[in-house]
Amino acid sequence: MSLADSFLMPDWPAPANVRAIVTTRAGGHSTTPYDSFNLAFHVGDVASTVVENRRKLLCALNEIAPCGPPQWLQQVHGTDVVDAFSEPKRRAQTVPEADAVTTTHRGLPCVVMTADCLPVFFCDQNGNRVAVAHAGWRGLSNGILENTLARFTTPAEVMCWLGPAIGANTFEVGADVRDVFVKADKMAASAFVAQANGKYLADIYELARQRLMKAGIGMISGGGLCTVTDQDRFFSYRRDQITGRMASVIWLA
Repeated sequence: MSLADSFLMPDWPAPANVRAIVTTRAGGHSTTPYDSFNLAFHVGDVASTVVENRRKLLCALNEIAPCGPPQWLQQVHGTDVVDAFSEPKRRAQTVPEADAVTTTHRGLPCVVMTADCLPVFFCDQNGNRVAVAHAGWRGLSNGILENTLARFTTPAEVMCWLGPAIGANTFEVGADVRDVFVKADKMAASAFVAQANGKYLADIYELARQRLMKAGIGMISGGGLCTVTDQDRFFSYRRDQITGRMASVIWLA
């Protein structure tokens, strides 16, 4: 079986030239607790193993549609969005500090890594621009999705797909997190369920949908997967603490 066969493919009405995948934890060379397809250097895995996993990823992406090396990011739970470097050599050597990346260039994969946070894919209806954002609760509350959408000319013509993230039944947060969202929008209260211990279960998918809809996006797909409970397919920081990272990748063919 090809590595590409293990990837998740977004179920969304994207143009034919848009390619998007989410890796799973299967098919790589990393050993426990990073087993096996960890793509992050910063989690403590052996660097040479991550290099080999990333090489395998690029080969698998090219099986789907021709492309050059991906644009990786140093993610900081912020709200900055960067344009992917068009030069393959610079892309391979430079890792910008940002939490979303976008491009209009063909064959240029944009990547974010996650292990509970929400990856959000963006593309326009004409297949001229794509983007992907890393949305933990901090980035989500501070506007990472809105900042990513601002890179598109006509927000009403943008569609989104919500990738695998921590599920609504496992994402326990304090009242401080709920307050941040509800202060910005009272409708956000519907995404939180009070618990007996004084904390709340938060639905990060619903919070993302609310913000995307408020920003003018009418086509939103995905949501409903849970990285915490699906241990066979997904890395989860909340579940394991020390673990690997999946990649969410989008590019124009």
